[in-house]
Order: sequence, then C-alpha cells, then structure tokens
Amino acid sequence: MGDWNGRRVLVTGAGGFIGSHLAEALVMAGADVRAFVRYNSRGDAGLLHQLPPQLLDNIDIVAGDLRDPAAVERAIAGSDIVFHLGAVISIPYSYRHPFETAETNLMGTLNVLMASRTHDIDRLVHTSTSEVYGTAQYTPMDETHPLQGQSPYSASKIGADKLVESFVRSYDLPAVTVRPFNTYGPRQSARAVIPTIITQVLTSDHVHLGNLHARRDFTYVRDTVEGFQKAATADGVLGEEINLGTGIDISISELAELIIAITGRPVEIVSEAERMRPEQSEVMRLLSNNGLADQLLDWQPAWSLEEGLRETVTWISQNLYTFRVGHYEI
Repeated sequence: MGDWNGRRVLVTGAGGFIGSHLAEALVMAGADVRAFVRYNSRGDAGLLHQLPPQLLDNIDIVAGDLRDPAAVERAIAGSDIVFHLGAVISIPYSYRHPFETAETNLMGTLNVLMASRTHDIDRLVHTSTSEVYGTAQYTPMDETHPLQGQSPYSASKIGADKLVESFVRSYDLPAVTVRPFNTYGPRQSARAVIPTIITQVLTSDHVHLGNLHARRDFTYVRDTVEGFQKAATADGVLGEEINLGTGIDISISELAELIIAITGRPVEIVSEAERMRPEQSEVMRLLSNNGLADQLLDWQPAWSLEEGLRETVTWISQNLYTFRVGHYEI
C-alpha cells in the first residue's frame, strides 16, 4: 500500500465511520494526518474520539464546513494526498433535506476539487457510493453500469462523481474515485442497517426493519480502508472509478437471521412501513463486480461477512450506551 512515512495527508469527513478508520490506519502507517471535521459548538471531533489517545495525539484536527471554500482551502494547503469522504450520507435524511444534501455533496466536492488544483496535490481519492447505480439492471454491477438518481442522496453523489471526472478531463487533476458497497463494522451508527439489527437483537425480542427483500453487498470497513490506501498509491488509476465490494450479496432478512444466529438470541423480525423507502426510490439489489479493483489495485476483500459481523457484534455489545436502541435513525 505504499510508503506512508512523512506523507502529508488530509481526510475530509474524518469524524465519520469510514473516515475515522482511515485516519487511524494512516497514522499507524506513519502518515502525517490532518482531519477535516464539521464544526460544532461542542468541539466534537466525532468518532475520532474513539481512537487510542496515542494515535489521536498525532492527528491535526481542523474544524470547518465543506461548503466554505476558504475553510477547505486552508485545510488542504500543504497536503500531498487528499481523501475526500465528507458528505451528508443518509438516504432518509436526504428525503427531508435535499437542499443541504445537494449543497454539501456537490458544492463541498467542488470546493475540494478547486483547492486540490490550487495547491497542486499529488492525488485526490474521492469517495462515491454504490447507491449511484440505483437498482441493479444487471449483476454483478461493474463500473459501466448506468447511473440512476433514485434518491436526492444518490443524485448528489452522481453529481459529485461527475465533477471529479470533469476536473480530471479539464484540468488533469490527479484524482481517482472509489465506490464502496455498503461498508459496515465497528463505530457505524444505527443509521445503517447492520447496527440497527444488532442493537435490537441484543436488547429486544423483536427486530423492526423496512424492506426485508432488498439485497446488498456488505464490505467490512478494514477492507474498504485498504482499498482507499491502495487507490492513493497505485499507478495507472487516475481518472478511474473503482468498485470496492465483495461480489457476494445477501437479503436483509437473511442478514438479520445470520446476526440472530451469531448472537444466539431468539428474536422475531418485523417489517414496518415507516422504515420503507418510497417505492420508486427503493434500491432492490446491489452486487459488485470488483474485477477492476483486483486488476488496478491488487485489492480483494479479506473479511467474510460472518467474520466481520462477529467483530461488529462484539464492538456494539461493548458500546450499546452510544445507541438509541429501537429508535428509527435517519
């Protein structure tokens, strides 16, 4: 994954789930890490506070807002590599707040692109999402699969991906886009389905979910982070969009049954209308073709779903106090 010693790296969205894991891995690899987190009056750096103190002390935490071009430019100044993960990510939230979602994900990305060009960085690794594909028109889904804006969130990410493409083509910006498929693991919030299931299985006799038939390709966070690191150092990847998925999918009902089996608790699964996406917005299947990641990054997922789930169950059981169990998080 390259020599990171002394490399000056910025991670936007470093206070989030994947971002905190990536910042941690980069510090452990010897990089000089700056973390751009969204400002709040509590001075809260998000999930970075869960890192061991000896690692957190080696991260330069900068608070701001992606929508503020001056704040973004100051954060990027002096960086060799920029990992852009910052975004408004919740699909249900995007239904309620499409403007904020679009402004952050589109204009925030534009600010990152402009600052990266101004400061002549070595490489930008931009974060996409499998949601840009919408419901699978064929499987497995490779990078040429049509893009479908089935939610304001997915539409905003399609726009962000295209802005990155335009800067590569127009200004030769050294950028690569990685497209994770449903990353999960320790530190993920109950906004996502796996923590939603686990927290309820550990504490209740019922698991309340939405669509039980939708199928997803779940990728453990350590595998995703390895893909990001390889995308930052691999040759011949500039301008590419690269899937990071396992190539194996599972239905939400099957996923819940697997988690129930891992925990050993007999729990009933209940589907609720409140948790359903609008009919034409529902993405029924996501299944990656990860051949390009194998070819260009020498990346293959190392964690099986059951192995990753066991790690996640252990972490959540030790941190249940951080969740509002049973509450529908958007």
